[in-house]
Amino acid sequence: MEPNPTTRLARDPANRRPLVVVTEHLADEAAEWLSERFDVERCGVHDDRFGELAGDAEALVVRTYTKVDAALLAHLPRLKVVGRAGVGIDNIDVAACRARGVQVVSTPDANTQAVVEYVLCLICDALRPRLFIEETIEKDEWDLLRQDVVGLWQMDELVLGILGLGRIGKRVAEVARAIGFTVIYHDIEEIPAERRFGAEPVTLTRLFAESDLISIHIDGRPSNRGFVSRELIESLRPDAHLINTARGNVIDIQALADWLVQHPAAAAMLDVHDPEPFGDDYPLLEVPNAYLAPHLASRTMTAMDNMSWVVKDVAAVLQGRAPRFPAW
Repeated sequence: MEPNPTTRLARDPANRRPLVVVTEHLADEAAEWLSERFDVERCGVHDDRFGELAGDAEALVVRTYTKVDAALLAHLPRLKVVGRAGVGIDNIDVAACRARGVQVVSTPDANTQAVVEYVLCLICDALRPRLFIEETIEKDEWDLLRQDVVGLWQMDELVLGILGLGRIGKRVAEVARAIGFTVIYHDIEEIPAERRFGAEPVTLTRLFAESDLISIHIDGRPSNRGFVSRELIESLRPDAHLINTARGNVIDIQALADWLVQHPAAAAMLDVHDPEPFGDDYPLLEVPNAYLAPHLASRTMTAMDNMSWVVKDVAAVLQGRAPRFPAW
C-alpha cells in the first residue's frame, strides 16, 4: 500500500476523514477497503513522517515489530484504536491503551490453519527422514539408501505433548489424534472434555517428562517469559523434540542450548526467537541439533490476508460499533 500522495496537512480540515496510520504490511485488498472509508497513511513509527501524522491519528494498524507502549501512546493524543494484524498482542501494552481509552483489536483466528500445518511439517521432519534421487544409481546404492533412510518411530507409537490448548493447540491435538499420536496437554484453564479432541490433561511435570515431542502454544505475556525453564527442560526425555511456534521469550534459551549439547539425540525446532532477528551471541547458533527458522509458521498468503482484515474491527471502533475481537 503506497502512502496517499496528498498529505494530511494540506487538506481542508472540514473534509478530513479519520486518519489511520499503518506501520507495517497490509494485504492490498484490505488496504484498499480501509482507504475507501478513511484517510490512510503508511508510515513506520521510527520514520520522520510519523511525528507529522501522530497528532491526528485516530487509529494505528500494526503487525509484529511495532511496539505500542505508553511512550508511543503519549504522541497519539487522538488515538481511539490499535489494530494488531495478527494473533498475539504481546507487542501492545494493553493496560496502557486501556488507561487512555484506546481499544485494542486483533485477529486471533486468522492463522490457526497455517500454524497447524507448519507444526505438522516440523513433526514430519523430525520423524520421517527422506531424500530424493537426482540421478540414476546402481541397485547396491539403491538398497543401501533404503536401509539407511528409516524412521525410528511411527506417530501412533509416540506421545505428543501440547503446552497451551488454545485455538492452535486444540487444532494440533485434533490433527495429531487423527494421525495416531497419544496426545497430552497442560493449560492453566480447565477445558471441557468435548473441546479437548481426545487430549488428556496432565500436570506440567508430566507433560515434560512423558512427551516424545512437545509443541508450545502459550502466548508471550510477561508472566510467560522463561516459562519453559531449565528445570522443565532438564526433565525432558533424552531424545525428546521440542517445537516452538509461539513466542521466543517463553523458553530459557541458554538452558535449552546446554541441554541440547548434552543430549545429541534430542532436537529443538524453533520458529520464533527473542530477539528477532537474533545476533551472533544467540546461544543456539552453533548447536547442531537446534533448527532455527525465521518466524515462518503463519506465512501463507491466506493467513496473511486474514490477519490484514483486522481493519474491519478498526473501522468498527472508529464508527462507534462494537468490534468482533476486542482485547478488553
